[in-house]
Amino acid sequence: MKKKLAMPVIRKIEDNEASLIKFEEELRADSAIKEQEILLDYPTVYIHNWKYKKTYEVYIGETNSIIRRTRQHLTDVENGKKWSEKLVENKAELLIIGHEHFNTSLTRDVENRLIQYMMSIESVRKVYNVRGNPQNKYYPEKEFEWIFREIWKKLRKIDDNLFLEESAIRDSALFKASPLHKLTADQERAKELIVRKVMEALKENKKKQLIFIEGEAGTGKTVLNSSTFYELYNRAEEFGLGNLKCYLMVNHEEQRKVYEQIAKKLGLTEQFGEIVCKPTTFINQHRPENPVDVAFVDEAHLLLTQGRMSYKGKGQLRDIIDRARITVVMFDENQILTADQYWEAELLERYKQMAKEQGNYRELKNQLRMAADEQTIAWIDAFTKQRRLIKIPDDSTGYEIRVFDEPVELERAIKQKGRCRKTALSRMVATYDWKYDKKKLPENRVTKYWEVMIKHWHKPWNYQLQKDMEAKERKDIKELAWAEQPQTINEIGSTYTIQGFDLNYVGVILGPSVTYRNGEIIFDPGKSCNKNAVKNRTLSDGTKRKFGEMLIQHEVRVLMTRGINGLYLYAYDEELRKALQDAAVK
Repeated sequence: MKKKLAMPVIRKIEDNEASLIKFEEELRADSAIKEQEILLDYPTVYIHNWKYKKTYEVYIGETNSIIRRTRQHLTDVENGKKWSEKLVENKAELLIIGHEHFNTSLTRDVENRLIQYMMSIESVRKVYNVRGNPQNKYYPEKEFEWIFREIWKKLRKIDDNLFLEESAIRDSALFKASPLHKLTADQERAKELIVRKVMEALKENKKKQLIFIEGEAGTGKTVLNSSTFYELYNRAEEFGLGNLKCYLMVNHEEQRKVYEQIAKKLGLTEQFGEIVCKPTTFINQHRPENPVDVAFVDEAHLLLTQGRMSYKGKGQLRDIIDRARITVVMFDENQILTADQYWEAELLERYKQMAKEQGNYRELKNQLRMAADEQTIAWIDAFTKQRRLIKIPDDSTGYEIRVFDEPVELERAIKQKGRCRKTALSRMVATYDWKYDKKKLPENRVTKYWEVMIKHWHKPWNYQLQKDMEAKERKDIKELAWAEQPQTINEIGSTYTIQGFDLNYVGVILGPSVTYRNGEIIFDPGKSCNKNAVKNRTLSDGTKRKFGEMLIQHEVRVLMTRGINGLYLYAYDEELRKALQDAAVK
């Protein structure tokens, strides 16, 4: 394909009327110029970009007439000021992109990918025209990936401060949660259901409707959530929904920050206010007598089912449903991690049944995160669900499972992956079996950090190294997810920082709470330091029970399913370590 396809054409000009006239005159003056027909008569994609000190704003679009469309932009008015004035003030540039195979579908896919990439770059503070319009089958669909890759290479040569490495963008949490991804057929059906049910509920003034989307880790719940949330806001008028009041919440601080950044870059925060929040904030700020239109809840398994700290209710999902006409939840029972989040079977079944009776229940089944075959997925399932350790398979896709004798060897392997551009988002994580308290300093310790300690080897827990950073350094990484911060290659993550996120390679340290006895994997709450997992839980009948064993099992599953390309393991327990080594012998 590389030899047969022509290279894309990109021209950069100053973003003003005079430069546009000069650009057109130069091309039309010489009919022999290769780019004339491609840029003036074919569909093109374009990027307006202007800079504010260290940040950018961009407008990305596609058109059948770049000259006419650019003149329209230059006369557009925003907040009483012509675009042309705004662009001149900030020394804007216009990049015009063409290719001899461009048709409307191909340019729309290029436009969509460019928008996705620009949204995922930290220095881009706002992206205009973020409608998202991924195409289905078309000719020449198979050429898209190669053409886009060559476009991006040329853009990087023009400005590598704005157009970053593709691998860095695709590894970012913002890219992975982007609402502009092309959805699978499974996700599309769920999205269509949600949009249809929302329209129906609002037009018929229905209340307390529940849509329940169930799926395990890596089945695409976050992208579905993000995509549907944005679709409703983006097309509210088209759908006849008027002044839509729609909120997105998640009981996970790292994921909340990601959604908040997306809302800001899309211009939703500027237009509609703080529409991304934690569940407790939403519940405290809204009343049942004045419900919002739609409440989206990602990671709904993390909702509290009893009061804790600032939440005084008896169940966050119930309180959210009371405050919204329609509630959309993304749920995975296998990712419940604390006693406060434990769902009694009767209660969980009641909500599922409620959704099923309304025709609002869907299950996502396709594994989209891990680039692994069915045998590898089955091996992880056997370990984390059935407590069985079977022979580690040879993965046909190249997914890699490795077992290490020492934690320092695992660290060395993960850091080696971290130095490679394509696998830079590789990190170590561990079960919560070593003390950590973010509000206190370690007592009677040689170091100033809370650490994971195994014999003479030790590494700080997540967010410990920030203590040594200058204020400016901390500010620079403030909006990044834990795994994206460069210093975290020298830290150990936990479920509190990594749940819901992808890594290229994950190095999992199975601590003292995970052992192997008599051919069975044991999850031992007595050796865990996670108080929220091992404490008593008061059930609805007043009895108290512990669920630590089940919650540690869930914790292990969350950690072991983070890696896209590979899982590296070290077990603290000697018997488990030997059993893993035996299982890995080819």
